Amino acid sequence: MQEENEKPVTQEEEAQAEQESPEQEQPVSENAEDNKEEAEQEQEDNKPDEEEKLRAQLDEANDKYLRLMAEYDNFRKRSAKERLELSASIKGDTVAEILPLIDNFERALQTETADAAYKSGVEMIFKQFSDMLTKLGVTPMELEGKEFDPNFAMAVSTVDNDELGENTVAQVLQKGYMLGDKVIRHAMVIVANP
Repeated sequence: MQEENEKPVTQEEEAQAEQESPEQEQPVSENAEDNKEEAEQEQEDNKPDEEEKLRAQLDEANDKYLRLMAEYDNFRKRSAKERLELSASIKGDTVAEILPLIDNFERALQTETADAAYKSGVEMIFKQFSDMLTKLGVTPMELEGKEFDPNFAMAVSTVDNDELGENTVAQVLQKGYMLGDKVIRHAMVIVANP
């Protein structure tokens, strides 16, 4: 029964079917071109996004660079400051070790001697040491007659003296020395009328 319903296909129908199929293929190729144009359009739309991403990366790299440079500059300044502080500290420690020698020279100068050449030699050595301390920036504290300040001196004893004011340094037993603004050795003093 099925054979009766089926009609034989003629050559004309086959030719017509072939003509119709290229027409159907054309829209497919047009769709491919449309898809290609859409892809190109998407790429063009993505270009600004890519540019924005690259700009963000560049800004981030510049920010990191600036932070690194600032950090290096701070490190350099901090290192220079530490070197100066260390130098001053070492200089102060070294001078503090020499000060007892200076004290002994001062005592030797106060002692009477019959040999003038000997006394002259001790005076010259003491002067050399004093000049060396001055070149290093070390200065002795002049506290006698001034108000007692525990930041610069240690009170070893007290005395009542009507001629001096209250809390005044009456006598310096051992000189104090400073290196710039830093106290190397506190003076030992007697304080009047505490």
